[in-house]
Amino acid sequence: MSETKVEETKLEFKAEVKQLLDILVHSLYTHKEIFLRELISNASDAMDKLKFESNKGTEIADSGLELEININIDKDKKIIKISDTGIGMTHDEIISNIGTIAKSGTSEFLKVMAQSKEDASNIIGRFGIGFYSVFMVAKEVVIKTKSFKKNEPAMKWVSDGLGSYTISELGEEVKRGTTIEVHLKDDMDEFLEKYRLDSVVKKHSSFITFPIKVENEQVNTVSALWREPKSNIKPEQYTEFYKFLTYDQDEPLTTIHRSVDAPIQFTSLLFIPKRNMDMFGYNREDFGLDLYVRRVLIQHQNKDLLPEYLSFVKGVVDSEDLPLNISRETLQENVIFSKISSSVTTQVLAHLTTMAEKEEDKFNAFWKEHGKTFKMGYMDYTNQEKFSKLLRFNTSQSKDINELFSLDQYIERMKKDQKEIYYLAGSSREAVTLDPHLEIFKSKGIEVLFLYDPMDEFVMEALRKYKDFDIKSAEQADIKKLGKLEDVETEKKEKAEELSKDDKKQFSSLMKRMKDILGDRVMDVKESDRLKGSPIVLVNPDDGMTSTMQKIMNITGKMSTVPPKIMEVNKDHKLIRNLIKVFKQNDKDEYLTTVVEQLYESSLLLEGFLYDPHKLVNRVNSLLENSSEWYTDVKNLK
Repeated sequence: MSETKVEETKLEFKAEVKQLLDILVHSLYTHKEIFLRELISNASDAMDKLKFESNKGTEIADSGLELEININIDKDKKIIKISDTGIGMTHDEIISNIGTIAKSGTSEFLKVMAQSKEDASNIIGRFGIGFYSVFMVAKEVVIKTKSFKKNEPAMKWVSDGLGSYTISELGEEVKRGTTIEVHLKDDMDEFLEKYRLDSVVKKHSSFITFPIKVENEQVNTVSALWREPKSNIKPEQYTEFYKFLTYDQDEPLTTIHRSVDAPIQFTSLLFIPKRNMDMFGYNREDFGLDLYVRRVLIQHQNKDLLPEYLSFVKGVVDSEDLPLNISRETLQENVIFSKISSSVTTQVLAHLTTMAEKEEDKFNAFWKEHGKTFKMGYMDYTNQEKFSKLLRFNTSQSKDINELFSLDQYIERMKKDQKEIYYLAGSSREAVTLDPHLEIFKSKGIEVLFLYDPMDEFVMEALRKYKDFDIKSAEQADIKKLGKLEDVETEKKEKAEELSKDDKKQFSSLMKRMKDILGDRVMDVKESDRLKGSPIVLVNPDDGMTSTMQKIMNITGKMSTVPPKIMEVNKDHKLIRNLIKVFKQNDKDEYLTTVVEQLYESSLLLEGFLYDPHKLVNRVNSLLENSSEWYTDVKNLK
């Protein structure tokens, strides 16, 4: 039937609306595709309202119509049609809805636009003016709508966005719902391609409840799984959704699906991948959760929903309480968003805690892949207790590099009256095991946490305490406290003879000579109570930082010299006993100087502070040369 206009009314937009439309009509903003998201969102809302009326028992016109959104292209006329079978609008409603939307939000939108450098597409919907984003791509827009109320005439709304619009009744018979005809500008031909519209729908509107068909082909084929009751979802459905979301070929390590009703309403569906997706550090910005508001994608990879140390988590969060199309700037200040963020973080940490308690093998697999990232949470003071409980360490009690323990497990094995948790840093298990600082802990049977990652020490410095126990570096341990504990060394070592009264004096003088040889390079030289198998060890003063922290400071340019340390000497070591003999014969013997220098630089080498090894290597070669002569003489070799 041909269209007949009845009582066509022409209305002028308000001055501020004209200003808004001028921005949009002449828009140079990049994300023009946002118009389709807005129109689909409005169509979905119209059908939600119809379902509400139907559930109330309201009589509905054209009640047999399927609830769906159809998008069709007319390339010849350069028109896109977006149709829904929703609630539709009456004459008064089209003036109220379209006119009021523009009027109510325009002033604030213009004010924010004047102050913000952000793309309009990011904030356009937040003031209720989402419909008008269509004028970024359209030279004319025609709305044809028929209300769900019986006997209400179909209406037509037309505007070119330049200052006025017309409203009239449609003389033709149309079904319930709304069709928006977008007459594209000449340079908007990209939106006449089906693949382009498909991509926009998949990007922004994949999880709209109702079918969205582009040229009669449904595009949103993946359901909003997070909206389904957990009891109805099979594991393979979670896996399918995870792969759709992440393009990962593996199934997820674990799934977290939660619905929260109070004090705020939101749903989250989160996944922890089996493997670290950024093991080489090339995609450091490729993280964040997809944020939806009532199934409409608001922001892809929102980086504020979870702290960065949980950036390995993939998934979606869908809010019922956030305003649609809230801007990125406003998100960070929104109270509801902050509560959602806090709640989601708690969900992840609680899930990891349960996994650690009930699925130890799975948690260990998590730690192996994501532990390095997780440890970055040492600055999350709000969740520090939960964070600390999840930390895992290789220790002196581990049978190999792969066996890990928690701080709680360490505490269970602590010695009676032990009040501190000890750790020691090094480049590998082998390196830490050979560290002289560990010797007294071995002899006393005290477990020590082994730290191999430079970040570990920052973690320990930030924690400082776990439950009722102080966390302390083995380098800074109170040796007097440790000395009071009984030795449990299982290896029977031949005990050195007690030094004679004269040799004790000679040893004391030898230490003074060693201090003279090393000068300002050491703060002091004194007898050691911690060494069992090594001749000497360099120790930081009680108020000094650990060796690992000193190295980090050097690397970052905060320090440029070798920090002076205290040299502790083991009087029972065979080498030191021989030095006492040499010293008694000649306290200025050149051999003393050579050995002391060698011992000092060897310790620096072990701790990573020997920046020029040439002297050490030459000295070793000289000692080897001399010792080879002594050896051949003793063996009477020719």
